[in-house]
Amino acid sequence: MFSFFKRKKETPKPSKPMELKPIQYDPKVILAWAKAIEGDRVIQLGLKENGYPELFHATEAIFLNQDSRDWLIANGYGQLMAMVNAAEGLTDACEWLAIHKFELLFHIARAVDHYPESWDWLKKFATPDLFMLAKSIQFIKDKIEENHGDIHSMGKDL
Repeated sequence: MFSFFKRKKETPKPSKPMELKPIQYDPKVILAWAKAIEGDRVIQLGLKENGYPELFHATEAIFLNQDSRDWLIANGYGQLMAMVNAAEGLTDACEWLAIHKFELLFHIARAVDHYPESWDWLKKFATPDLFMLAKSIQFIKDKIEENHGDIHSMGKDL
């Protein structure tokens, strides 16, 4: 009688392993990225035009731009997208970063999400530019979350 509700179980197709591009940046580039995250569009566009399109798109992903989130995945920067997702509290993204040994990105994301032990880790093991990057991301993520909870600014992401 209810056989039309029963679906054939499909064998999941193995997903193609994602190839990740390396991400290592000079401290000046990290500081420029932090400024772009803080809202400097000239610097953000400068990153894109000078060989750092992934940092342009990571900034847009932080501001919830879905096209940029998709771009990061499609272009080999899944680790940056995982960091953004983990900073938004997605535990699967945190686990993915840990499993794939992206310790620095893991701790940046957890620090952004207000985990004191990750701030302690960054103080101990990260350079000052990376610490500042985490602070910049946290400031913006907190503002976005605040705006989502404020009845007067519903739907505004900054």
